[in-house]
Amino acid sequence: MDGTFQNESAQNLSKSDEQNSLGEPISRRGILAAAMLRMTAGGAIVGFGTTGCASRRYGHLLASDDKDMVGSHEAGAATWNPLVDEAVAKILSRCPPPNESVIFPGQFAANGTPAQMASHSQSATESMVDPATGETIIGSQVTMPGSAPLVQGPAKVCFIGIENKSAEELVDFKDQLYERIDSQLNSGGSFRSISRRMVDAALVETRLRPDSLFLPQNRGAFAAALGRQGTPVDYLLYATITSGTTDRNKSTQRDYLLTLEMVNLESGDYIKESSKIRKGYHNTRAGKWWNFGMFDQADG
Repeated sequence: MDGTFQNESAQNLSKSDEQNSLGEPISRRGILAAAMLRMTAGGAIVGFGTTGCASRRYGHLLASDDKDMVGSHEAGAATWNPLVDEAVAKILSRCPPPNESVIFPGQFAANGTPAQMASHSQSATESMVDPATGETIIGSQVTMPGSAPLVQGPAKVCFIGIENKSAEELVDFKDQLYERIDSQLNSGGSFRSISRRMVDAALVETRLRPDSLFLPQNRGAFAAALGRQGTPVDYLLYATITSGTTDRNKSTQRDYLLTLEMVNLESGDYIKESSKIRKGYHNTRAGKWWNFGMFDQADG
């Protein structure tokens, strides 16, 4: 009897392994897979219950007079926007106006001659001799470099790009800084920037790097490429971002410097302006007071 009962139980167990509740065949591998799936689902439910809604975020729109958020780990809008505004205002205030001859001591001038811009030279009526026929031509238009005042009109600025030499990656801020600088160049009446697409196309055509434009022959080739597009150039504008880091235990001070360099395309002379913002990083809120508090204790 015992042997018969054990045989019947084994047969019933094998049948239960081969059929489910609906009478459909099922294998042992399927049973194990279903058990593992139930265990995984249970673990996920437990994990969700312990973490809550960790992936949920909330957003809100900022008004125009709201303060920019100060980044806790790297520079952000509160750092880059004031740097751009100050540096662009400084550099444009020092560049020669397009309708005047302005002499800068040692800059944009050679041997005391006024600054000359490529697309704003003035013509004068003079008599000249035709070398082919030897006849005197009256009233011909002769270009006189350096004549003053220069022709009315905005100066053309070719913004080459931004070079990041800081300790941080600009990520998506690099293109935004480019557009911000470019927009401010065009906001005034004295300067107009050349389209970035035309600048990139001219660099590809001439196979030149931005830093190689300081050579006179390269500047000439680059200006000729833009001239064929109908965009004469007066100035080249370079932007450079650098940073300096000072560590004190668990606190850090980082100085951000934005430098704008305006190069006269004809002479190669340049002027340079920069703006700086200092920023502190601390592991606790008390770090600001401890390093930059009322006792001036940021002394190492």
